[in-house]
Amino acid sequence: MPIKSLQKLSQHPVWALVAAFGAYFCMYGFRKQYTAATYSDVVYWGIDYKFLLIISQTLGYMLAKWIGIKVVAEIKPSQRIKVLIGLIFFAELTLLLFGIVPRPWNIVCLLLNGLPLGVVFGLVLGFLEGRRHSEAMIAGLCASFIVADGASKSVGNMLLHWSVPESWMPFATGAFFMVPMAMFVAMLNIVPAPSTADITSRSERTPMSAQARKAFFLKYAPGISGITIVYLFVTILRSIRADFASELWRDLGFKQTPEIFTQSELLVSLGVVIVSGFAVLIKNHYKAFRFALMTCVFGFAILLIAINGVGHGMGNFVFMVLAGLGVYIPYVAIHTTIFERLIAITKECANIGFLMYVVDAVGYTGYILLMLLRYLAPPDSSILSLFLRICVYIGISGGLLVLFCNWYFKMKLKENESGLTQFSTR
Repeated sequence: MPIKSLQKLSQHPVWALVAAFGAYFCMYGFRKQYTAATYSDVVYWGIDYKFLLIISQTLGYMLAKWIGIKVVAEIKPSQRIKVLIGLIFFAELTLLLFGIVPRPWNIVCLLLNGLPLGVVFGLVLGFLEGRRHSEAMIAGLCASFIVADGASKSVGNMLLHWSVPESWMPFATGAFFMVPMAMFVAMLNIVPAPSTADITSRSERTPMSAQARKAFFLKYAPGISGITIVYLFVTILRSIRADFASELWRDLGFKQTPEIFTQSELLVSLGVVIVSGFAVLIKNHYKAFRFALMTCVFGFAILLIAINGVGHGMGNFVFMVLAGLGVYIPYVAIHTTIFERLIAITKECANIGFLMYVVDAVGYTGYILLMLLRYLAPPDSSILSLFLRICVYIGISGGLLVLFCNWYFKMKLKENESGLTQFSTR
């Protein structure tokens, strides 16, 4: 294809959507594939080997989120691609070491694996924010990690069926995704910067210094803190559902097959994209912001319905799909709309990367603490029973917190005489 035609094509929002979707989809081939293996009956120091792997990688991922608050908020657009390439190659190197280093010491390799991969989302997100079609594009990006979570397990499960050893399956899966990853990164490289019309509508997204980050957070601290806690809740549920998918499906009575992971997540991603996609149709930033908050309440309601239904004859496959919807609707709303429209409303000099890495850092820290507390539970307590109990608590408290955030930002708007000094109701 001629270069001029390619450049013209890259200006269409669908190009950026496909590039971001594909790049982050492939990233999961370097991250989540190992959870397809059960590592049954493997115990070290009285702790399940798989649990050690999950904690190790999540610890690296968590540290990356705290580091990313600075790195992603401050990075210049011209630096994103070369940093992204370096992170992916480093992640694949750690998977190679995971196959070479004997157990249990190779758990350290997954900690190192989580460090680069935890920064990838913020780099990819930077290509999509601050545009008139940002919600639709970021919704597509979020759909990628819903589908990719299942797809990476499916590829990993397939390789296990082809007799690839459990220790080498993660590296083989990463190698499988390397070529498509390179293609999608190349597509990202020619995504144009936001247009003048985008900047007029959504405000310019600029790198943030430490002083700018502190000032922005303190200005809206109660509301941002509430959203952060909501995000913590759904991150915990999402991570349990993703990292222990094999165990959850097994406890629900399903035979382990590569297809089941992908089938359920395709349905979840379709529902989430439909719900989140409505926000892009709302021109008024404040109305879109409130709509996103209400979709969070809707998600928590679905979660409670699913929990109630599983004890009253609801099919187990339907339960897993509904539980996924209940978790991912608020999770994706925060990614796609809440922070995007908050910046557009306030017209502050900020970027989504900073806010997303604040909530991500807290979310993954909370998940690690929960997994450590898991071993304080009775020994006969299953992952499924733990998941069901947490769903009830989070479904109720999460919904109430979202209502508080809605009230807070409404009051913040009323503090201004016309509602336009701090907030633009554009």
